Amino acid sequence: MAADERDDETIYKVVVNHEEQYSIWPAFRDVPSGWRDAGKEGLKKDCLAYIEEVWTDMRPLSLRRQMERSEGET
Repeated sequence: MAADERDDETIYKVVVNHEEQYSIWPAFRDVPSGWRDAGKEGLKKDCLAYIEEVWTDMRPLSLRRQMERSEGET
């Protein structure tokens, strides 16, 4: 871990978009358009650990749905 990351005391929030893809965003800033608050806030390492725990399928939601429809057709 880089020294600047160890010294980072910024509070972040976890955000998620319409495709159920996750990211972090500084808590003091407004959530960007197209994203919503996922309900987790804390230090960067804690937010990234949360994302690793909950984002178990990296495929975008639209792709997962398309694949489910294709499987139902066979």
